Amino acid sequence: MLPVVSSTMKVRFKLIVKLVLLLFLAAIMASCSQKPQVARVSPDKDIDLTGKWNQSDSRRVAEKMVSSCLKSNWISNYMEDHNDKPTIIVGLFRNKSSVHISEEMFTKDIERELVNSGKVSFVAMSEERKALRKERKDQEIYATTESAANMAQEKGADFMLQGVFHTTKQRWKGDRVVSYKVDMELINMQSNQKAWIGSKTIKKMISQSRYTW
Repeated sequence: MLPVVSSTMKVRFKLIVKLVLLLFLAAIMASCSQKPQVARVSPDKDIDLTGKWNQSDSRRVAEKMVSSCLKSNWISNYMEDHNDKPTIIVGLFRNKSSVHISEEMFTKDIERELVNSGKVSFVAMSEERKALRKERKDQEIYATTESAANMAQEKGADFMLQGVFHTTKQRWKGDRVVSYKVDMELINMQSNQKAWIGSKTIKKMISQSRYTW
């Protein structure tokens, strides 16, 4: 014989179900309404959440590589022979790694270090020169003769700085080691001789409690 369910029990059951649903909806709404916690930090502070190549890596490698380059004997030899600072242009940086690396950000960091060193002259890169040449052509038409920049007055580069990115990876269960290697070389534009070669490696170990790689 089946137990008899009274109307009072049915009402109570419906109230309990409604209460559970209301609590569930309230929890969902609360989680959706929570705002992210934002804290301002110094731009120079290193923050690495993923182990990927980041802005801090780009800045640090650029500083180290340019410092090494400008301490080499090639610059003193050039100044002794020419009685002037060498002029450098930044060429192509190829990404042969397995991860995304912003070549543009890195070349800008290289440019900043070279210019701020005061030890070399620096000329604009290819795309920048195209924009400048277009502006000079416009000035020939629209600017006064006295204020217009003259054509064929560009400063040629004596050396080109270029490089390549590589990565290597090792993994074991929840741990992973990633190495980012940057090879750079300075080439004499006249003779194609390599005046300086440098290399810098950054190694990172990323650990997780569970194997998710």
